[in-house]
Amino acid sequence: MAEKLKIIPLGGLNEIGKNMTVVEYKDDIIVIDCGMGFPSDDMYGIDVVIPDYSYLIQNQSKIRGIFLTHGHEDHIGSLPYVLRDIDAPIYATRMTAGLVELKLAEHNLLSTTDIITCEAGSVVKVGAFQVEFIHINHSIADAVAFAIKTPIGIILFTGDWKIDPTPVSGGMIDLTRLGELGKEGVLCLLCDSTNVERPGFTKSEAAVGASFDALFKGCDERIIVTTFASNVDRIQQIINVASRYGRKVAVSGRSMENAMKVSTRLGYMNIPDGVLVGLNQIKGLPKDKVCIITTGSQGETMSALTRIAFSTHRQIEIQPGDHIILSASAIPGNEHAIGNVINELYRKGAVVINERSRDLHVSGHACQQELKILHALVKPKFFIPVHGEQRHLRLHAQLAQEMGMKPDHIVITDIGHVVELTPNSIRQNGTVTAGCILVDGYGVGDVGSVVLRDRKRLAEDGMIVVVVTMSSVDHTVLSGPEIITRGFVYAEELMDEVRQLAAQVLAEVQPGDDWATIKGNIKRELSSYLFRKAKRSPMILPVIMEV
Repeated sequence: MAEKLKIIPLGGLNEIGKNMTVVEYKDDIIVIDCGMGFPSDDMYGIDVVIPDYSYLIQNQSKIRGIFLTHGHEDHIGSLPYVLRDIDAPIYATRMTAGLVELKLAEHNLLSTTDIITCEAGSVVKVGAFQVEFIHINHSIADAVAFAIKTPIGIILFTGDWKIDPTPVSGGMIDLTRLGELGKEGVLCLLCDSTNVERPGFTKSEAAVGASFDALFKGCDERIIVTTFASNVDRIQQIINVASRYGRKVAVSGRSMENAMKVSTRLGYMNIPDGVLVGLNQIKGLPKDKVCIITTGSQGETMSALTRIAFSTHRQIEIQPGDHIILSASAIPGNEHAIGNVINELYRKGAVVINERSRDLHVSGHACQQELKILHALVKPKFFIPVHGEQRHLRLHAQLAQEMGMKPDHIVITDIGHVVELTPNSIRQNGTVTAGCILVDGYGVGDVGSVVLRDRKRLAEDGMIVVVVTMSSVDHTVLSGPEIITRGFVYAEELMDEVRQLAAQVLAEVQPGDDWATIKGNIKRELSSYLFRKAKRSPMILPVIMEV
């Protein structure tokens, strides 16, 4: 009986972000990507969401390496948490490795982690696997796909990709190698589904450079550009056009400063002499000689652009006439935050230019025609759509069928589901522990569903505290009850009624009742009454002091 290869997604399916996939054969495991996600609106107080990696902890002895497709947070952001519990070497290209080193140094994990730098075209042998790094185009330098040679066939994992015939740096995606793999025979393709809803081709990054040129040319106002910190090619284009029109460039935002530091050191960015200046140096320059590049394209609360817009930035203040260029598209869910920032910029007299008026942002993900080209080149026997929500996965499966693939050769799976492959079959068989771990400050995984439910309730309906002093001998009330509210509308008449109801419940207490029973009775009666009276369900917190 042939051994089976297992593919187990621990993140990145039926969601955007949190990408992590396990490839397992007998006693060998490799992990593809180790990303984080952002909390949803109902995750009060949560900073970061990471995949539940319990399966990796349970199978630590089998792990041969963590392979990273590129340096975006949704592919590397969980490393500082995972590496606390798992000892495994990291394999990545130079730019990705540089960003990972920066991240691990912040968490004091760099000295204990083995990071092996690879180039596109490199082949790494670990356990039962040979992993080949293949150059692709994406919105960050040094992104790669992986062709994983296993004892039962080749697995091609695209990571995030697109076809860019005129990239700013690094050359076009290696379609030749992908075609060669197609001729060799690809057993299974796992392909990015992010842009499967969009027809045609994704525009080239070079299109953004032309838009920058048109906006800088003849502009006699100060220009502030915001974009993703990791998009080195975009930042390079901003610096190039600023230099062309005689502007000095200042940078605001720690993540952008770090990305530029890494990319300049590794040779992925070239900054002309004398162009880059500190924020303090721009104050004495004429408006038409200044360009500021900042973080905050998603309206993040503590980002540079948000602080600039709301006048809390220590060094930059919006001046009437400033041209603000938003060189990024809104990640779903961030539209409201971005809208608030834009409104505040307008209020201060700035001119805001976004992608709706010009080509100021292009996606890093393949659209339908590019996906069809890849499927035609690779000709996989089996297909698993990844990196997308349910609608993306379904549409990608449909696209694969249009390209001639049999429906029973396609598996739409979910995180935690085990997909088993043999040379002639693919099927789902069983599950492993999966889901999300919530990071709140220094706490990793200590906030669970109960805490989140309580936070949600406090945020929506507030809290009422009932304080009473009782005799520990016969449970008679010595003082109180006092009613304290937080986040609940204080109406004196209603609070008097609540106090009377609490007193009534306490009057019915029997000497044999324990404290938990008394508290339970108070909570039940007050909750029921407040919902009938005010259609609200505040958290009821009885506090009994024994004397």
